[in-house]
Amino acid sequence: MKFETLLLHQNKKQNRTIKSKITPIYQTSAFTFNDLDELEGFYQGNGNYLYSRVGNPNTDELGETVASLEDAPAGVASSSGLSAVLAGVLAVVKSGDHIVAADDLYGGSFHLIKEELNDFGITVTMVPFADMTQVEKAIQSNTKLLYTESITNPMLRVENIEAVVALAKKYELTTLVDNTFATPYHCKPYILGIDLVVHSATKYFGGHSDVTAGVLVGKGALIEKAAAKITNLGTNLSPFEAWLTCRGLKTLALRMKEQSANAKKLAEALRNHDLIKKTYYPFEYGEDGFGAIVTIELQDTVDINEFFRQLSWVKIAPTLAGIETIVTHPLTTSHRALPPEAQIELGITKGVIRISVGIESVDDIINVFTTALEKS
Repeated sequence: MKFETLLLHQNKKQNRTIKSKITPIYQTSAFTFNDLDELEGFYQGNGNYLYSRVGNPNTDELGETVASLEDAPAGVASSSGLSAVLAGVLAVVKSGDHIVAADDLYGGSFHLIKEELNDFGITVTMVPFADMTQVEKAIQSNTKLLYTESITNPMLRVENIEAVVALAKKYELTTLVDNTFATPYHCKPYILGIDLVVHSATKYFGGHSDVTAGVLVGKGALIEKAAAKITNLGTNLSPFEAWLTCRGLKTLALRMKEQSANAKKLAEALRNHDLIKKTYYPFEYGEDGFGAIVTIELQDTVDINEFFRQLSWVKIAPTLAGIETIVTHPLTTSHRALPPEAQIELGITKGVIRISVGIESVDDIINVFTTALEKS
């Protein structure tokens, strides 16, 4: 089936007594058994569910749906995008191992692998993946994982996934790619050779700014290990949030098509504006847009506080991907915890603003930003 059809028909015909059109919300902490033989059958692999931390029909549906959309064999849901990253990493590395990661990762991921994993004896070298020569030089004898993003946050560098895969094969390394910004609507890293693909499902999968969730998909053996980490570390997703995310997924193609087209038009309108130093957008990818994020850097003459005040109906928020257009200031939110030298190296200055473009009229979106520029 085509992508748009797959989004709507993951809920297969069920052999349930009550045949609901949509999967019910299994809002239960545990599942019951008729006798001890049936209970023992679960542990022997003859039953599906025991306890919602271990597994639940709603969370399973989410993992399986995203795996299908990514053309991957298996998937698992977790409590957030960051916990999905953690599960993916721990499915590959242990104490004493080494990771080579892109230096322009999302700030939360940067902190997780650079700081938190260090306490577990896992070391990380962060280098510019735009230069694969530097990536290769960073590989050590104990390196196990290459980790990057398909479209980076917030500077929107599009990763050369084929080059990452080729280098990983050369050194027999596992690869992990965060595909949150692109979504499988624009890019499917697994079919390009990536082993594990992670999503903050909070963003475009949920799509309505009302869930916090993560999904990891990829090779079956690795997903099995990651699922065990999610269970044993207690980072499972609640049934209701899984249900909400599955509901949001049904309109992913419609939303991404409209939001990406709006984003490209906004980027084109701001590209040569006198009050903007630079507009970041993957212009060379996708005739009708490639992702729904636009990042701009204001000229020094612009009063950035006044710019935010003048945005009228556009909200300021430390997130992205809802159906409404919102803005984020990476220096003081998503990338706040990065060392100052890393912020400078990545070009994340006070004037950098990340715009998550919504489904409003594109004329209104363009007008609100150009007006705010003129008034600030």
